[in-house]
Amino acid sequence: MRLLVTGGAGFIGSNFILYWLKKYSQDQIVNLDKLTYAGNLENLKSVEKNPNYTFVKGDICDGKLVDSLMKEVDIVVHFAAESHVDRSILDPAPFIKTNIEGTYILLEAVLKNKIKRFHHVSTDEVFGALPLNSKEKFNEKTPYNPRSPYSASKAASDHLVRAYTTTYNLPTTISNCSNNFGPYQFPEKLIPLAITNVIEGKKVPIYGDGLYVRDWLYVEDHCEAIDLILQKGEVGETYFIGGLSEDIPNIDIIKKILNTMGKDETFIEYVKDRPGHDRRYAIDWSKINQKLGWEPRHDFAQALKSTIEWYKKNQAWWKGLKYA
Repeated sequence: MRLLVTGGAGFIGSNFILYWLKKYSQDQIVNLDKLTYAGNLENLKSVEKNPNYTFVKGDICDGKLVDSLMKEVDIVVHFAAESHVDRSILDPAPFIKTNIEGTYILLEAVLKNKIKRFHHVSTDEVFGALPLNSKEKFNEKTPYNPRSPYSASKAASDHLVRAYTTTYNLPTTISNCSNNFGPYQFPEKLIPLAITNVIEGKKVPIYGDGLYVRDWLYVEDHCEAIDLILQKGEVGETYFIGGLSEDIPNIDIIKKILNTMGKDETFIEYVKDRPGHDRRYAIDWSKINQKLGWEPRHDFAQALKSTIEWYKKNQAWWKGLKYA
């Protein structure tokens, strides 16, 4: 089998490529990545000489390039996206172009080249926010309610994928995941920022009161879920991929990191909240569990400990990004 992976030099995309080539060593992967600030070929150093792996530097908005790459692939897994909420607030334009126009260009090429499956990787943020003290969770029937330029652009891309499935019978699947963490995550994100700051003896910034809740998904569990969707998922269906069964506020995540790293709470620094900050996300992943048999394999505490150890051992990797 031959896969085109968009955004494969990013955090989740690179983890997916490493996972796939390890599990399916006979398959071939073409990695199309623009190498923006969040794309890093160092993530894929271990496979760069693998004859079944090809890297192509390019933009998903380049229709001619996208069309040429799809002529020789069976499956497209679409990770490529502008994905940082704070950056979308400062400058929405790249999010509109990449996340909406880029997805449209990919869908047109999928249609033209009769690709067997297009899998679109999306986010729980398209559904807005949940009340802080409720037990409510997002599920596949939750109405869309995006609240940032980033989540609005991802919501639009989800709608495009479904429209192409309905209108053109395109063989697509969608997954909406919760917040990922693990190796190779860009150090501006909450968990790697906290870990790397502590390693450097710096304070860890926390927005507002720190009571914001996210559903944390270990990146390898996410890769396994996408694998199952590609193998067994039903065309036209959406699957939610989440990691936690219990809410954990961001402040508690930071305290767990500090405790694991042998530091006290004097490392915490509360900072001004960001605009439109969603209070709580929570994912009901019962559908993918019941239909495909998936569940997270990694315990959160152990996965967090493994992630801390990875950042300790790979300081050259993240320092090069943090201070570029």
